[in-house]
Amino acid sequence: MTQIRKLTQLCPIQTALLKEKVMLVDRSDNIIGSASKEEAHLMSNITKTGMLHRAFSLFLFNSDNKLLMQRRSPQKITFPNLYTNTCCSHPLFTIPLETDPVTGTKHAAIRRVKDELGITDISFEDIHFMTRIVYFGASGASDTCEEDACTWGEHELDHVLIVRKDVEFVPNENEVSETRYIGREELAGLLEDEENFPVTPWFRIIATSMLTHWWDQIDRLHQLGDDKIHEFSFPPGLKGEV
Repeated sequence: MTQIRKLTQLCPIQTALLKEKVMLVDRSDNIIGSASKEEAHLMSNITKTGMLHRAFSLFLFNSDNKLLMQRRSPQKITFPNLYTNTCCSHPLFTIPLETDPVTGTKHAAIRRVKDELGITDISFEDIHFMTRIVYFGASGASDTCEEDACTWGEHELDHVLIVRKDVEFVPNENEVSETRYIGREELAGLLEDEENFPVTPWFRIIATSMLTHWWDQIDRLHQLGDDKIHEFSFPPGLKGEV
């Protein structure tokens, strides 16, 4: 489902974003360093060193309790053209407000929903921190690159955030190719249709393991969060290592 492209074929705008610095963390979510997005998403670094970085996944529901989903632009470097939750990105090491484990990801989410979807009316107080997951997913590689140096992937400690609010949005076409609100029952059916509704690995994990529980109790979000780090998938050879 994912595309395989040479580095020279990547979108210049998205390539420039590869220079941004993300936070490297241990499996307890402690910051242990930084790396460029390019370094953090190269499969060679992930598989050889277990490089793990902090990220967030924001799920936005409207007042009808429908989830705003997006389809990632074909310009995206990892997992282009796949459907996913409202906004998925990273807090940045170079922004002091974004380095705290919980408040930092909320600040990053506010920044990125504006960049990706033009949403400007989400406040810090609107965002519910729910939990954290660790997962691994492989995206694609160029067959012209030596070894696996151009294979892109994700190995993230992902903070899951939920907002319930009616918002106005204007998607950035370089980031998002499609948006749609989806109900709980509709999503269950779509997840079975991988050919026509391919989704990102992190979205599938969250949607099949946690999302229904939160969706059913959406009026109690402030009571449902936890401090756990749920481990779901590992790079080859790293299962069980900490």
